[in-house]
Amino acid sequence: MTDVMIKRRRARELALQILFQADVGNLPIEEAIDTTLADASDLDKEICDYAVQLARGIWQRRSELDSQIQSVTPHWTVERMAAVDRNLIRMALYEMLHVPDVPYRVAINEAVELAKEYGSTESRRFVNGVLGALVRKLNLDKTQRKRG
Repeated sequence: MTDVMIKRRRARELALQILFQADVGNLPIEEAIDTTLADASDLDKEICDYAVQLARGIWQRRSELDSQIQSVTPHWTVERMAAVDRNLIRMALYEMLHVPDVPYRVAINEAVELAKEYGSTESRRFVNGVLGALVRKLNLDKTQRKRG
């Protein structure tokens, strides 16, 4: 893994912690950011900056992201999903739609890897399945091929 990949992975972990706190703890996003970053004072500024960018962007667009997620999970409400799973899916979808330098395959792979580490035994498959359905629904495989 390159230095950039390692930093992005760590930033995604940090963003997941922020989102989890805001989501489960019902905290304002800025409070969750402050609390999480207070415990991460030894981290590189680049890592913290990307984590905060992700967390704020995801939180601001949560209803848009959840609506997209809900459209491919008719038998599961977003609220019923495990908190780790729903926040990883939100993060990957946000990166696929709003972070042009992250290819959708990278966003999915990172979410699946984090699901293995932080989710339940079923999280990896669930996260991968929902994100795969979103890629097909949004035609990301075709649009990103043209772009890349």
